[in-house]
Amino acid sequence: MHDDLRRQIEALPDTPGIYVFRNLAGEALYVGKAKSLRKRVPAYLGRDLEPRLAAMIELAVSVECVATATEAAALMLENNWIKRHRPRYNVLLRDDKTYPYLKLTREPWPRLVFTRRIRQDGAEYFGPYLPGGLARRALKLVQKLFGVRVCSIEIDGGLPRPCLYHDMKRCLGPCVAGLTSSAEYAEAVEGARLFLGGKTAPLCKSLRTQMEAAAENLEFERAARLRDLLAEIERQSSRSPLSSVHEEDIDLFGVAVHGNQAAVSILVMRSGQVLDRREVFWEGESAASPPQLLSELLPQIYDLTTFLPKELHLPFEVDGEEALADWMSERKGERVYLRHPERGPKAERLRIAAKDAEFAFRRRYRLDPSRDAAPRALARHLGLAKPPRWIEGFDISNLQGTAVIASMVVWRDGRIRKGEYRSFNIRSFVGQDDFRSIGEAVERRYRRLREESGVFPDLVLIDGGRGQLGAAAAALAGLQLEDLPLVSIAKREEELYLPGAPEPLRLPRRDEGLRLLQMLRDEAHRFAISKHRRQRTTGSLRSRLEEIPGVGPVRRRLLAHRYGTWERLSAAPLPELEAVLGRALGGAVHRHLTEVAALAAGAPAAAPALPAADAADADADSRRID
Repeated sequence: MHDDLRRQIEALPDTPGIYVFRNLAGEALYVGKAKSLRKRVPAYLGRDLEPRLAAMIELAVSVECVATATEAAALMLENNWIKRHRPRYNVLLRDDKTYPYLKLTREPWPRLVFTRRIRQDGAEYFGPYLPGGLARRALKLVQKLFGVRVCSIEIDGGLPRPCLYHDMKRCLGPCVAGLTSSAEYAEAVEGARLFLGGKTAPLCKSLRTQMEAAAENLEFERAARLRDLLAEIERQSSRSPLSSVHEEDIDLFGVAVHGNQAAVSILVMRSGQVLDRREVFWEGESAASPPQLLSELLPQIYDLTTFLPKELHLPFEVDGEEALADWMSERKGERVYLRHPERGPKAERLRIAAKDAEFAFRRRYRLDPSRDAAPRALARHLGLAKPPRWIEGFDISNLQGTAVIASMVVWRDGRIRKGEYRSFNIRSFVGQDDFRSIGEAVERRYRRLREESGVFPDLVLIDGGRGQLGAAAAALAGLQLEDLPLVSIAKREEELYLPGAPEPLRLPRRDEGLRLLQMLRDEAHRFAISKHRRQRTTGSLRSRLEEIPGVGPVRRRLLAHRYGTWERLSAAPLPELEAVLGRALGGAVHRHLTEVAALAAGAPAAAPALPAADAADADADSRRID
């Protein structure tokens, strides 16, 4: 840890607030909150940090703070900073933006809208709905029950006749004067709000009162409609198998954490019925403890929720519960409680939520218990201390010794991680030398990991025989990483070579561990070939672009990025080239492309000559870009 960072931590004030760790480039690495900055932040000086925060503190060179009046205010500020800066080591919600919501707009005549994005526009959002089809079914049900509009037209009562939704009794028709009143429509909107928020008990009570009053006033048609509406709402509310005799509003949390991945399942109970469930996910660079994970997720979850529960049932205590309860209570307008049931029906519901989180984790990360067989087999065959959960594989691709590329693929926790793939352009020498190429790629990869996080894979796989293995082992030894497990696989006999082993290891063809290594070897080869082809295509285009007069380095990069291939560039029409490059240069490039195409076809180019003024402009433009 840097001495300056230690001094900054020791100088923090004894007040509530947030603290921000930054790296050498000034980027925010982690944002946290504290009831007392002076008492909380020095905990990062200890040695018992979880791996995620230990990796963060190794990169941090400074810490800054923002003082607040209360811990609840610090929690709100922390959540805003995390959303704005997205620090690398904070826990962030994943995939919530893809879930469907129903949005009740804030207009004189509110409408209900299907959406997948939550905006700070004053509207009310309900959801998310899982699966997505539930949102559209809920939308149609609200139309049927309450007649809230779904159209986007401006309501001024000036239309001569309503649309088909009114004829189908799916809309009260506020677009036509006289069909409904603002009070009647507001009553329907309030009913929809209660229904979508799971507040069916007060809604049913209100509808029953209105039905009885309509019957007493001999308004039998309205009473019949209210009766049918009441029966439909009661039928919808009685479908959930999880229920409570008490009319409770509770969110129940289940958490499943395995390695650096996590799934959180939330069962939404309203008026004693579990009406909905939602899932959120997290993937980090290293593992996070379940309490710390939930502590950082809860403010993000309830910052996006319109209807807050009266109670949160959590499987364990989390940091900052008092501040979270105060913040939620302020938003809800009444006291919100965080509880940890250990016995009885409430504890049983928490166990159901925990099982649901495990199912969500397996669905999300496609984990199958049978897939553990391959890591276990590798640990047994290679003498590893534990089954590998993180494997990185290397391969080399070149074209007759030119444009040498090393590829690296990643397998982690049972699946391929294409977002973590890397490629390395070999530049330390000229020519074809797979041994030196492998050594350079391995040295560059693990030097960077050592500098950034100090966290390494459980196994490194090299495509090749004893020579490639020796080059990789020498590169690791130069980094003082001799203990990093290493293996190579030779294509012809599918033999495995291990450092220090006199003979290769031959495994049965059906062995699960061998199949996993073969799959990674083939994937590394595929990625290297595809990367090499893309580079050759781009290099060919750029070399041909250099032949176009008047096009300098900046415009060459622009054209290469926009068109990708010479064929696509040649097919570009004149107006498009003029829009990209300007009128004069675009015309000059189009004439050159036409001439090249004509020469390739064996015919003279038929390109119209520009007026003298335009030619002068082209010459001037040519001088400017070079």
